[in-house]
Amino acid sequence: MNHKTLFLVVVGAMCIAMTSPLYAKHHEGAFAKDDRPETDYEQHKVRKARDVLAFTGISQGMTVIDMEAGGGVYTEIFSKTVGADGTVYMQNPPLFDGFAGDAIKARVANGRLANVKQMRTAFDTLPVPDASVDVVTWILGPHELWYYPDGVEKGVFGNPDKAFAEIARTLKKGGSFIALDHQAAPGSPAETGGTVHRIDQSIIIERAAAAGLKLVGESDVLANADDEYSKNVFDPGVRRKTDRFLLKFTK
Repeated sequence: MNHKTLFLVVVGAMCIAMTSPLYAKHHEGAFAKDDRPETDYEQHKVRKARDVLAFTGISQGMTVIDMEAGGGVYTEIFSKTVGADGTVYMQNPPLFDGFAGDAIKARVANGRLANVKQMRTAFDTLPVPDASVDVVTWILGPHELWYYPDGVEKGVFGNPDKAFAEIARTLKKGGSFIALDHQAAPGSPAETGGTVHRIDQSIIIERAAAAGLKLVGESDVLANADDEYSKNVFDPGVRRKTDRFLLKFTK
């Protein structure tokens, strides 16, 4: 099955999911107005979060790891989607406390997301049992494996090979790994992740395959052919407008 065929299959599945009563009840409910930060609703539009959620296949009762959750915009969406019978692990490396700490604390303060458990670990250490997770998401983050902040030890976020193997270990048979990130110019080395904060999707596909994860779908819902790959993703000219790939793998 080529990439074009994969995309058409996934789009068809998304259309069915988004028109079903189950989607209407549990997915649309994840975006309802409540006590979450008002900025979340702005992010939903920019991130095309409804489309991304449909692509993930996350549903009621599932166990999900939201890798590199940051302040938790998607953690909240997943929490509302899996419901009281599900669990969402909000994973962030300890170094993230410096820029997302207050947002994380506010997100889970006073037990407001009772089904969310915080996970403060590197990307290659996910403290959950083998084959216990339905979906692992990594949104705008795989490139961080090659990012080394000034003044910290190289590889502080985790070893790339071990990280993908760890994701595969946690997944149930048939479970899904969702990878979403800023596209780099085709053929770019992995180290691009530490400079302009982008990654060539082929690197993610290769790493996932080596860990035993099979590519089964992709979506261009966040694609942008006008993106300038040479620019840092935080450059005002491309910020929030980058060409982003969205991939689904299964174990």
